[in-house]
Amino acid sequence: MNAAVARSLSRGFALVLATATLAVAGGVDATKSEITATFRQMNVPVEGRFKVFRGTIEFDSKNAAAGRARIEIDTASFDVGAPEYNDELHAKEWFDTPTYPLAVFVASSVHPAGKDRFEAKGRFTLKGKTQDLTVPFTQRSANGVRVFEGELPLSRKAYAIGGADWDGTLEDKVIVKFRITTTAK
Repeated sequence: MNAAVARSLSRGFALVLATATLAVAGGVDATKSEITATFRQMNVPVEGRFKVFRGTIEFDSKNAAAGRARIEIDTASFDVGAPEYNDELHAKEWFDTPTYPLAVFVASSVHPAGKDRFEAKGRFTLKGKTQDLTVPFTQRSANGVRVFEGELPLSRKAYAIGGADWDGTLEDKVIVKFRITTTAK
């Protein structure tokens, strides 16, 4: 995998952050959760995942508008399956992890979007760039925990991930998928 893959993965990271903020009151159980980013490099899909993230979520499906969340993702934890490419993702052109070690999503509101479907609205910051973000998700409860799932597209260019020289090799769109499980409070 090359630097182009790394860039696409960074966008996926942003999406994952956004989705991780949707849950019931309690902390994110990262051991039972997953955030992935898929992008196309030379028209070939490449997937990576963030191994380290944390957060708190307040969500009640009966009062969705009161929902709030904060999710932090360790940008150095992005794994595309090859140590040499993972190391490259720390560089200034990609995540610039020495300067920006965290990506942060803060959800300020949640709205119903259909049966068991919701949208969280908030601000996502990655690599010093902050954008408004709407994250669609579903939620279900089982055995005292809640599981939130969703996916959304992000733009790597919006967060200065990779330079213009990668535009012919790496697509701008990154698909972030998430399954976030919360611990009981």
